[in-house]
Amino acid sequence: MTIDDTNPPLDPRLLEILVCPLTRGPLLYDREHSELISAKAGLAYPIRNGIPIMLAEEARSLVP
Repeated sequence: MTIDDTNPPLDPRLLEILVCPLTRGPLLYDREHSELISAKAGLAYPIRNGIPIMLAEEARSLVP
């Protein structure tokens, strides 16, 4: 069994308390892309070095 150090798992307790700063809606964790997804806002917030960056300016748009 190997551990993926490039995308460490996000603490589930943190995911329980984090919400989208724009919609106040729930977030989904995308470990493969190291992002928190807000379906309601259509944004993907990056996770850098295990720290979620919850700024809309830093988020990637999911809407083409």
